[in-house]
Amino acid sequence: MADLQDSLDALRGLDRGRLRLAVVSTANYFIPRFLAEFRRQHPGIEVVLHVANHTSVIESLAANEADLAIAGQPPETADLVALPFMDNPLVAIAQPGHPLSGHRSIAIERVTQEPFVAREPRSGTRAAFERVLAARGLEVRLTCVLASNEAVKQAVQAGLGLAVISAQTTETEQETGRLCVLDVDGFPILRQWYIVYRNYRRLPPSALAFRNLLRQAGRRSQAATAADDGHGQPADRVPSANPRSAAGAAANGRANDADRSG
Repeated sequence: MADLQDSLDALRGLDRGRLRLAVVSTANYFIPRFLAEFRRQHPGIEVVLHVANHTSVIESLAANEADLAIAGQPPETADLVALPFMDNPLVAIAQPGHPLSGHRSIAIERVTQEPFVAREPRSGTRAAFERVLAARGLEVRLTCVLASNEAVKQAVQAGLGLAVISAQTTETEQETGRLCVLDVDGFPILRQWYIVYRNYRRLPPSALAFRNLLRQAGRRSQAATAADDGHGQPADRVPSANPRSAAGAAANGRANDADRSG
């Protein structure tokens, strides 16, 4: 049935059809504005959005329940292509007035002496922070494990502990003074956002168009970063769990672009 729908969407082009998108919960803080831009360009496309944790999002691709996924770490499977498109910095946050707030260049060893709250074990954000800790032989004491970024932020605001979270989820709280970002050595942990899709299926026109929109937005963001810092190359980057995925993504991206033009 899904194959039939894909064929119908291909025939309709971008006049009508569906975009089936699965995103990790952290990405849901910025993806809606890209979807709004996409809908302005292609008002005939229906958007079906699924928000879940990293594992569930990748599973939705494997089950052909989504055409594209947005994730904070590349999957470790040859069946999927992961195309990086935008930075995803992780920051350490605290309740305003915390004893460490306002300090400069805080050692990560000092930070790990504080209680922490975190996402569930299948969270990509938690996994990235745990890799940084493991590389230094460190651990943190968890006081609370929560299933959403909003719950994590609320717990930090209530004083239950510190947390490491995507900076893109804390903009409102920082502006209103409800959370503060700690100046920790080695932070922010700079990850990437990835567009993920199956490498054995041709993307429908709607998915190709949205993928291209995200890539263009990512290039604009990188150009702005380069203009701000003079070089645009982050110093603290968490190694990719699958270093071959970027090369595979580039090759697959060229193939899909060729499909679109042909």
